[in-house]
Amino acid sequence: MSLNHITEIISWLFLAYGAIVCAGYIFSAVVSFLEIREYKRSNGLRDEISLLQSTSLPSISILAPAYNEEANIVENVRSLLTVNYPSCEIVVINDGSKDGTITKLIESFHLVEDDSVYADILPSKPIRKVYRSTYKSFKNLRVVDKENGGKADALNVGINVSKHDIVCCIDVDCVLESDALLKLIKPFLNNEKKVIASGGIIRIANSCTIEDGKIIEVKLPEKFIVRAQIIEYFRAFLMGRMAWSRVDGLLLISGAFGMFDKETVIEAGGYNTKTVGEDMELLVRMRRLMRRKKVDYAVGFIPDPLCWTEVPPNWTILHRQRNRWTRGTAETLWMHRGMIANPKYGVLGMLSTPYWLFFEWLAPIIEFLGILFFILLMVLGQVNWIFVLGFSLVAYTFAVLYSVTALFFEEYSFQQYKKTKYTYKLVLTALLEPIFYHPFILWSALKGNIDLMRGKNNWGTMSRTGLGKVGDKVVVKQ
Repeated sequence: MSLNHITEIISWLFLAYGAIVCAGYIFSAVVSFLEIREYKRSNGLRDEISLLQSTSLPSISILAPAYNEEANIVENVRSLLTVNYPSCEIVVINDGSKDGTITKLIESFHLVEDDSVYADILPSKPIRKVYRSTYKSFKNLRVVDKENGGKADALNVGINVSKHDIVCCIDVDCVLESDALLKLIKPFLNNEKKVIASGGIIRIANSCTIEDGKIIEVKLPEKFIVRAQIIEYFRAFLMGRMAWSRVDGLLLISGAFGMFDKETVIEAGGYNTKTVGEDMELLVRMRRLMRRKKVDYAVGFIPDPLCWTEVPPNWTILHRQRNRWTRGTAETLWMHRGMIANPKYGVLGMLSTPYWLFFEWLAPIIEFLGILFFILLMVLGQVNWIFVLGFSLVAYTFAVLYSVTALFFEEYSFQQYKKTKYTYKLVLTALLEPIFYHPFILWSALKGNIDLMRGKNNWGTMSRTGLGKVGDKVVVKQ
């Protein structure tokens, strides 16, 4: 076989891969639109009012790990205390912070040592003390002080200490909508199947004005890097996870905000402390457990902006985050490799896991190989520049149109960015993202794979800008 034939075959393989990716995106967009439309038609304010008045809602334990959060821990906990739900407890887990996090909590919420007995089911680092508040207004707050073991270990401690059958795991620096729990609990209610988990849409809080733990005004950040992540989150949640939820193939509920059936979590063994992708790995393990037990189960997803979080405001922190996400995805797929292309697991085996393998984890590697192949063709003088320019234009146009479609979905559904100038800026960001943002994400993912092969297994420093006070208000900085 001649060199020309070999390069032609490889070229067609790359073209076929790209076509499959585009087809998958189009399919997810159509399915997501149908899901959003159905949700808008069947859910309204009256449903939430009736839920609030109900006496049969299951009690919820909110678990919030905290590590070196001294600057914002009091405001963050107060935000959790404003959540509108009839029966819930808040368990803050201080994961061996080296700053004054625990001191701030003790002083601000008038904590004293709690000698209540708690279960020790999931293995974890030792607990130093458990605290409760002496004030009636904080009676549903408990604080656990433990030795440092990482987020997964802290969540396992929270599960051990929690009193209720439904646990809601959240990043302590997130801001919840007041009705977030009321909406996220819906899949657990009146469902013929056993619901093991439920997730919702995550929004970006950078530059937003926050007062008393609530989003007062949604503002579009000035920084390009943050606006690019806003569009990325639109694509991931409104057009990605929505579609996977519709076909019952969801493999990931964001670690920032997710609700779980505690019994199933414990039976599955709790959070895995040996991976940096503990949120994805737990859900996959829980779904695998239900399949093995032949239990008819469901994983819910709410297409509502329930939780607001700060995203990396600079390239260094963003690189660390995406590096970790890549390693977490790869570790989860390797741990559960027996599911890949296995018909025994239905949609999970035949669609979800193969997709995550080829079009999530391997996508940056394949794209990088494509770049190397193109360089090789240039060296060999076999580049058809007219074809290259045409293909590049089509790929760029598709990427921009997909992002603009995600913006349309946001406008059609929840319209968080209400000013016209915000829409123009987001469209401009969509035009620039494939050129300036995507190459960086590609490099971060490649570096994640390199670090995985080197055996790196830590989170890396994920410092946040945090909440900055402006008068009586709080603004999440860019």
